[in-house]
Amino acid sequence: MTAGSARDVAAFDASLLANPATAALRAYDPGHDLPALRQRFGATIAELGSNENPLGPSPRALEAMRAALAESWRYPDPRGAALKAALAQHLGVAVERIALGNGSHELLMLLAQCFADPAHSIVFSQYGFAVFAIATAAAGARAIGVRALPRDHAQAPCGHDLGAIADAVRDDTRIVYLANPNNPTGTWFDDASLERFLRRVPGSVVVVVDEAYHEYVDAPGLGSALAFADRYPNLVVTRTFSKAYALAGLRVGYLVAHASVVAVLERLRESFNVNSIALAGAEAALADREHLARVRAFNRDERAWLLDALAARGYATLPSQANFLLVDLGRDATPFERRLFERGVIVRPMGGYGLAHAVRVSVGCRAANQRLLDALP
Repeated sequence: MTAGSARDVAAFDASLLANPATAALRAYDPGHDLPALRQRFGATIAELGSNENPLGPSPRALEAMRAALAESWRYPDPRGAALKAALAQHLGVAVERIALGNGSHELLMLLAQCFADPAHSIVFSQYGFAVFAIATAAAGARAIGVRALPRDHAQAPCGHDLGAIADAVRDDTRIVYLANPNNPTGTWFDDASLERFLRRVPGSVVVVVDEAYHEYVDAPGLGSALAFADRYPNLVVTRTFSKAYALAGLRVGYLVAHASVVAVLERLRESFNVNSIALAGAEAALADREHLARVRAFNRDERAWLLDALAARGYATLPSQANFLLVDLGRDATPFERRLFERGVIVRPMGGYGLAHAVRVSVGCRAANQRLLDALP
């Protein structure tokens, strides 16, 4: 067949044309098709699989987003200057150290694209956030997965083994990804442990600490990696407005890093990557500290209530500093998850993380949590 003539449409397979890094990837698994389930069942389902904030966003954020709609025909500020200024004041850092993303997911991917390639390795923990492995594969870098702490560990079962992660760093390692607290386990490491880790890692390795669930933290000794940012210029901290600020539908995240790291990211960052509605909503949400305090108190109390209620029914859960609990069934969780699904309770199976014996349960409102308990086998 000559060039320009009709082609066999049925035989065409674009996967054969993908570059090696993309060919090695699997699409991100978002779980159940929740939009379809909502259309089918409406409010009769209890959604406890996406780690969303059941209290919803700040009323001030909603007001700001409605006002921003009038200007939605214009391109958003490509620099996100107002939100960056608000974050800089809130965090006590220079504006030049902040980058904005279409959720922290985009920023985690962008870091790998900017700083790693097939000549480098990236280190992350078993059971770490799924995007770490995806970002590594997308960059074509060598993935070094480090075995997590054992399930019977007293403080952080299935959590990050920082000593083993530091030992795994090689001469060609360019990035280490950590999550604190970690999704999907909910486990964490304290500030002292992080500082010991940072001392061991060479300055040529970019250490990324994803703090997507930071606002839910209340454990003694656990603050933020930002406390070490001035002493370790290779440290990057990522956060999101999707969780405690309840703006998941807007997709806006940010990172704090050395100004030179941000400057590199800006070379590859997509133009206008955060939309104008998201910029307005995030800035207003950040200013409403009273609403965030209510969210934190609600999650603290409801998480403890749900953990105790599950324990009373004989279910083992991992300790958590996030807005979810990992329920360890000690057996294949598929029948358990299916039973809940059939009763209108949506939880997240963890087989894709290598945790086939567990499900992740978001902390919902009391009615949704009670639905879960009533549906348990």
